[in-house]
Amino acid sequence: MINVTKTYLPSFDLYTQTLKKAWDSAWITNNGALVQELETALKQYLETEHLLFTNNGTVVLQMALKALNITKEVITTPFSYVATTNAIVWENATPIFVDINPNTFCIDADKIEASITENTEAILATHVYGIPCDVEKIEAIAQKHNLKVIYDAAHTFGCIYKGKSLLNYGDISTCSFHATKIFHTVEGGCIVTNDVDLAHKLMLYRQFGHINDDYYSVGINAKSSEFHAAMGLCILPDIQMIIDRRKEISEYYDSKLAQNKGISFPIIPKDTIYNYPYYVVVFESESILLKVKAALQQNGIGARRYFYPSLNQLPFLKEQQSCPISEDLSRRVLSLPLSFELTKEQVELISSIILAAI
Repeated sequence: MINVTKTYLPSFDLYTQTLKKAWDSAWITNNGALVQELETALKQYLETEHLLFTNNGTVVLQMALKALNITKEVITTPFSYVATTNAIVWENATPIFVDINPNTFCIDADKIEASITENTEAILATHVYGIPCDVEKIEAIAQKHNLKVIYDAAHTFGCIYKGKSLLNYGDISTCSFHATKIFHTVEGGCIVTNDVDLAHKLMLYRQFGHINDDYYSVGINAKSSEFHAAMGLCILPDIQMIIDRRKEISEYYDSKLAQNKGISFPIIPKDTIYNYPYYVVVFESESILLKVKAALQQNGIGARRYFYPSLNQLPFLKEQQSCPISEDLSRRVLSLPLSFELTKEQVELISSIILAAI
């Protein structure tokens, strides 16, 4: 079976050797030494001033909305993982969906202002597949209308736009370190801001709002453990090797598929150093996608409809909003297998099945 992804793992000996530091001290959670070490290493790698390591990449979206006091309308994208919308609804705010750019699949910044009302408080946009949103235009709109900007940057680890990490844009950016991501801690995530006061508030939120026996604010348990931090410390030194390998495999896919007129791809903006988190293809129709997906499955190859459905069509939303571009693309996008261990022979097999099916 070739899965759509395969988790990158360091050597078991290296992991246990790293974890032994926590094992010997019996300090395995509550902001232990390995968590602190990983946070420092991540700040250095991402060149960001304030970063908190957390237990997943969804809770940080909730923390961001709470920290910015967002309770009304949030302009957001319909083309993302469901966590993006769930976080807004969970915090009792209202998602206002703005359709996507057909080239980048990110929120269409040219359509944002038309959806701003007196109740709009924030923009929550996703850098889809690690592809940068139009951050300059979004920032200008936010300043003009006094809005906060949150980026769901779950896919962006190692992605550089105009000389800095994509995690450094917006009032707050969040990232996922789930086992399916380029950089992972099995489960985990982080939240990034350039505002010192906001960083302090988020730090309190992460640990129930208190430091020792002094209580300062409301909070939740968003802390992670030494077991998870140890995994991150083992993988971080390999991150460039991982990205380089994924680039090599992605370019080999391109050599097999990119010339076929029945397949298209999202476009990566200029000034972007890409991180190759996914390899996605767009077919001419949903019926072709389903035919390809079935053919791959028959040959023991997993592929994922990522993202599907368009989030504006989620059944639990109070109102249905129209986003025709997102709705159309979500029915035609398929994520193909991509991992550090995927071979060129496997890419050839996958590509041949796809081409035969279409």
